[in-house]
Amino acid sequence: MPLAIKAFFVALLFSSIASAAIVEHVFHVEDVMMKPLCKKQMIPAVNGSLPGPTINVREGDTLVVHVINNSTYNITIHWHGVFQRKSPWMDGANMITQCPIQPGYNFTYRFDITGQEGTLLWHAHVVNLRATLHGAIIIRPRSGRPYPFPKPYKEVPIIFAQWWDVDLRVLQLRPAPIADAFLINGLAGDTYTCSKNRMYNLKVVQGKTYLLRIINAALNTHLFFKIANHNVTVVAIDAAYTTPYVSDVMILTPGQTVDALLTADQPIGLYYMTISAYISAHPIVPLPTDRTINGLIVYEGATLNTSPAKTTMPGGMNQISTAHRFSSNMTSLVGGPHWTPVPRHVDEKMFITMGLGLDPCPLGTKCPGPLGQRYAGSLNNRTFPIPQTLSLQEAYYYNISGIYTDDFPNQPPLKFDYTNFEVTGDNEYKMLFPERKASVKKLKFNSTVEVIVQNTAIITSESHPMHLHGFNFYVLGYGYGNYDPINDARKLNLVNPQMRNTVGVPPGGWVVLRFIADNPGAWMFHCHMDAHLPYGIIMAFIVENGPTPETSLQPPPSNLPQCTRDPKIYESPTTNIDLSY
Repeated sequence: MPLAIKAFFVALLFSSIASAAIVEHVFHVEDVMMKPLCKKQMIPAVNGSLPGPTINVREGDTLVVHVINNSTYNITIHWHGVFQRKSPWMDGANMITQCPIQPGYNFTYRFDITGQEGTLLWHAHVVNLRATLHGAIIIRPRSGRPYPFPKPYKEVPIIFAQWWDVDLRVLQLRPAPIADAFLINGLAGDTYTCSKNRMYNLKVVQGKTYLLRIINAALNTHLFFKIANHNVTVVAIDAAYTTPYVSDVMILTPGQTVDALLTADQPIGLYYMTISAYISAHPIVPLPTDRTINGLIVYEGATLNTSPAKTTMPGGMNQISTAHRFSSNMTSLVGGPHWTPVPRHVDEKMFITMGLGLDPCPLGTKCPGPLGQRYAGSLNNRTFPIPQTLSLQEAYYYNISGIYTDDFPNQPPLKFDYTNFEVTGDNEYKMLFPERKASVKKLKFNSTVEVIVQNTAIITSESHPMHLHGFNFYVLGYGYGNYDPINDARKLNLVNPQMRNTVGVPPGGWVVLRFIADNPGAWMFHCHMDAHLPYGIIMAFIVENGPTPETSLQPPPSNLPQCTRDPKIYESPTTNIDLSY
């Protein structure tokens, strides 16, 4: 890298520049030694911190982030929940919108943030690297525009994460859902002897109200969050405003965010804030029984050597009902900033079965799954292998075959009792082994799409957080059992449904989603548990071009990271090269 450019990047590292409507950051990704738990571990981190830097913008700003990869990992950075209007090449989805930034290389992400306010997150989009490469994106209203709720005394990002006392490369070889600890803002707290003096403290003033910007950046675990003796008022989820909703407990799937008002209305003292795992599946491996991690609410004037008030976290079967009550009861703020009514006419209807299946174990290999096979993801009996030679969006733009197929089905190949699966013949047996195929669904520009996601019990029934890149969707309904297209359809909320980019599909249940495909490009729809990415619980939507250049996929930036140095691949959109894998 030329010295002048390097000096420029170094200067930016120490001072983020915010002039007019441009907010600029530099992310130095390096391997650093950290010890949030019991032993030091070498991890990739942005600017030497865990979690990484918080990005503060206003709605309408342009964000520019220079990512310099001096780590030993291939990386991309995904701006989770950002719409990426007119900037689909900036989405940061590894091998979907770009090839990774290789060690020793850099790439600049530049995009506008429009039509959304609240809390989102950025994170690495290479399997398991989100464990340490993540941070908050805080989108405030444009200057002079108020929040649609009373202005808080202070705003506080609170980020949940998982920590392993092993090298992340080990996790990349064999993704593991069980972590050694959870973290609150990078600290494991007093649950562990080795970290009892390293607990996140939030100091509050009695009578004041705080806006908690809560993010679940954990790789694989839904997390309950509770503050002893306090209620909170939820005012936004996934950067979409909600009707104020009062609760004493919250549930966040991996990738979800919650903005909640906390009023310090209790006697002066110390109060635990606690996170614990939501276990919705019959465990495939033994799970620890105590997974709670504490932070501390410290009232001004409190005596510090007193015992904090404790939380009582949901447990047993109560977990499922508590999670469902919180997730399903919230509604959007009708008439609030960026609210839009639900489109009533539907152009494309899809019914997607989702869960785990099996992949044949290679000869001479011992595999850990049922029947001696490997685990595989399943969406309509398809499991998605990540492209290896070229990103999916580049293949689409340059008309290169062999990377994906455009035949993702609108329904599964077999109708069956989805939540009580039994193998009764060859057809059911075939459903155990999804077809390995990188298939996408093409959508007409500006079409309205309804997706019913039906959880299955083919291997095990558990809650899967399904995340859609490039869009928010209306969550029209949640339910348990097999979706009934007549009776359940009558109960859908078409008036004020919540809007999200990530939704937890209930174990043994379903969700109904609706969105407008008005953002040309290739957009992943996948389970946001990183352990399930290599399994292939993934598909993608390709939104075709609209009628004008403004509504069409633009050429990729000239410095987009490349997987291959063959110049013929990048000549023009009329290229027709076969890169079959």
